[in-house]
Amino acid sequence: MAIENGYLLRVFVGESDRYDHHPLYESIVLKAREHGLAGATVTRGLMGYGKNSVLHTAKILRLSEDLPMVVEIVDSLEKIENFLPILDHMVSDGLVTLETIKVVHHRP
Repeated sequence: MAIENGYLLRVFVGESDRYDHHPLYESIVLKAREHGLAGATVTRGLMGYGKNSVLHTAKILRLSEDLPMVVEIVDSLEKIENFLPILDHMVSDGLVTLETIKVVHHRP
């Protein structure tokens, strides 16, 4: 087992946000893969709000959904910093955070 420093990039967007006619969260993951980033995961939030304080929630009788989506990308600082200008071009409204993490590799 090896432990090393890494970085976690989080991108908070809405489920209905689009980039080039595709879901923004999907476009971000595909672009991250295209640029060789180590890994990306998308999770859907059940409830949340952003800077405009508009509440987004999953309700049974609601016909249209715009739930919060979080894209998490893990890699080295250099690769993440190289990806930030691309992300800046893609995300017109959303929150992006970056934090230092410890990456634990489990290998046989």
